[in-house]
Amino acid sequence: MKLIKLFFVVSLFFLAGFGQRLSFAEDNLSAGDIIARSRLAFYYAGDDGRARVTMELINKAGQKRVRELTMLRKDYAEGGEQKYFTYFYQPADVKDTTFMVYKYPDKDDDRWLFIPAINLVKRIAANDKYASFVGSDFTYEDISGRKPDEDTHGLLGKEQINGKNCFVVESMPKSAAEYTKRISWIEAENFLPLKEEFYDKQNELYRRFEAIEVKDISGIATITKRVMKNIKTGHRTEVAFQEVEYNLGIEDDVFSERYLRRPPLEWIR
Repeated sequence: MKLIKLFFVVSLFFLAGFGQRLSFAEDNLSAGDIIARSRLAFYYAGDDGRARVTMELINKAGQKRVRELTMLRKDYAEGGEQKYFTYFYQPADVKDTTFMVYKYPDKDDDRWLFIPAINLVKRIAANDKYASFVGSDFTYEDISGRKPDEDTHGLLGKEQINGKNCFVVESMPKSAAEYTKRISWIEAENFLPLKEEFYDKQNELYRRFEAIEVKDISGIATITKRVMKNIKTGHRTEVAFQEVEYNLGIEDDVFSERYLRRPPLEWIR
């Protein structure tokens, strides 16, 4: 089960991408508006996308576990349905494993995993969206996104991060959640979340997300390096995206069960 959970976590890391623009002088947006636009900006970019992804799990002593994969994504509606296909290159025990996700805005995702060692395609049930898997500092919800109306949002003000103007928004869950408070620094120009801090029931900071590197790819500002750190344990997860491409015209049938056993070589390289 740990292996299955790993594939779900990693498979959704290719949700990054950012395209909308906003002048920092545009002050008529509510905190809820800012969070809603940030969700669209962070999880949707172009009509489809591909990237080579490296994920490093790093403990307090600096020891690393590395995973490499290719991610394919296709959007079917802005803010709506998406499909993902993941192919794993390493480590050796997961090489040639594939994972596919159909992501829906208003219901649980559909997920399939192909395990080459036993030549089995397995349908995977939904897992706890707040859980952390195989040492990763990301939760399912961090990766797949949280609906804006699940929180109450307040605008705390405006600050700069590395010279970038940001809206600072505080989000408080309306019902029990993984955090009791989240503070987001959202870049005003393109709605990138440059930093997020998560607080626990003791109102103590315990996790921090940071965008380490942002590049313009085909006119879309994209976070190409990011990190999530557990402040209390010192463990962190670093993710890097290479060879990112958008609007490739990926065919619908790539996201079908038959390609789980025989990955589309022209797309996974």
